[in-house]
Amino acid sequence: MAQHILAIDQGTTSTRAIVFDHAGAIVSVGQKEHEQILPRAGWVEHNPVEITANTRYVVGQALAKADLNIGDLAAVGITNQRETAVVWDRHTGEPVYNAIVWQDTRTQSIVDSLGALGGGADRYKAKVGLPLATYFSGPKVRWILDNVEGARAKAENGDLLFGNTDTWTLWNLTGGPNGGVHVTDVTNASRTMLMDLDTLNWDAEIAAEMGIPLSMLPEIRSSSEHYGVGVGVLNGVPITGILGDQQAATFGQACFDVGTAKNTYGTGNFMLLNTGTEKVASRNGLLTTVCYKIGSQDPVYALEGSIAVTGSLVQWLRDNLGIIGSASEIEGLARSVEDNGGAYFVPAFSGLFAPYWRSDARGALVGLTRFVSKGHLARAVLEATAFQTREVLDAMNADSGVALTELKVDGGMVVNELLMQFQADILDVPVVRPKVAETTALGAAYAAGLAVGYWGGEDELRANWAEDKRWTPALDSSERERVYRNWRKAVTKSFDWVDDDVR
Repeated sequence: MAQHILAIDQGTTSTRAIVFDHAGAIVSVGQKEHEQILPRAGWVEHNPVEITANTRYVVGQALAKADLNIGDLAAVGITNQRETAVVWDRHTGEPVYNAIVWQDTRTQSIVDSLGALGGGADRYKAKVGLPLATYFSGPKVRWILDNVEGARAKAENGDLLFGNTDTWTLWNLTGGPNGGVHVTDVTNASRTMLMDLDTLNWDAEIAAEMGIPLSMLPEIRSSSEHYGVGVGVLNGVPITGILGDQQAATFGQACFDVGTAKNTYGTGNFMLLNTGTEKVASRNGLLTTVCYKIGSQDPVYALEGSIAVTGSLVQWLRDNLGIIGSASEIEGLARSVEDNGGAYFVPAFSGLFAPYWRSDARGALVGLTRFVSKGHLARAVLEATAFQTREVLDAMNADSGVALTELKVDGGMVVNELLMQFQADILDVPVVRPKVAETTALGAAYAAGLAVGYWGGEDELRANWAEDKRWTPALDSSERERVYRNWRKAVTKSFDWVDDDVR
């Protein structure tokens, strides 16, 4: 029996391939960044052809580093940046436009026009669990069909395909125009605003209202089953797992029980709470989404709090302001001061997601005095991630009626121990980091491995999870609430600020 599982993690800033062994330990990693294309304010794009080339490259890189070949792989799982829309020609495999990224806000006028038909932001929420927002894939597809010359005619003629980057990656790995499999899983489909959460099918009425032909949409399947067999770099290897990145991280954290939750610290932050086979409607600005579906088993749902800008704020501090030379430098700079010096940074670069859903918000740095130094700015940047997480956790506790007793964390920022301590302090609950922090890729590997019998079931996956470090709250309660009140006040300063020239 092949001894390894490969996970492809097609993320917002890079694509990675990670080889795992049966214990869920990392054997090797291949990684390559792709270009962030920013044509104008609020627009964020990726080149899908570059992503495909990088995917093939990192698979070869990961196998070479571990001195493995494709015969050593039992299966492949895919996880991906959700809500990032690709539209391509089914005959040539050429994208008709760049991928429009989840952070992109160009579809606001489409969102507004749909809401004006009745119901406002909640027009489809009872069916799809999501508010009308620029975040999701459906309006992005509509924008491409409306703005790329000839695209709508080709779509209506059945010549165009759509998918989030899981579908684009799977289609290319299984042959592209020569027999590529056009499939997505329930977790990605639940992020389009086009899938009915109860039936797990595309909703024809919503698709028609958005102007999206059903012929473009991939077949919706479970998160763990046989989709197809790889060609080229993965020739003959079964591809058997697909999970959107945040659901994959939840699965990799072994959050299989109702009431368990994780928070991923990446480009943005995403907290998911397992609500079991019953979907829970949020009254506090959270999303109702599919957490996972294993084969023919019932789907498991989740409440999700999505935060647009956390790790990318550190990247902005590095790339746009040049205050740090690398992301790892921010912790040392932030430790050079005792606190934030009264400065609060609200990173509403793409508006504010949960729990506000304010597309009119823009970034704000408030509380400045001449005392504030770059060390204070670095600290304010890190604290913004923790404050936004507190807002989401408060909403999650209110919706679920159950207060979390600890928070499992993962993602690139969890190596920052100053941030993790402040996160525990501001939440007043312990924060727990697992030994394998790459839980997004691990979740995709688990889904793929379950489908081929590489792992026997959830109990075996639970046994793989191990704690690496725990941070416990140490901040005085009065100080905790004082700084949080100041943060909430700072957030209000970011509202209703969109440049009149781009409104």
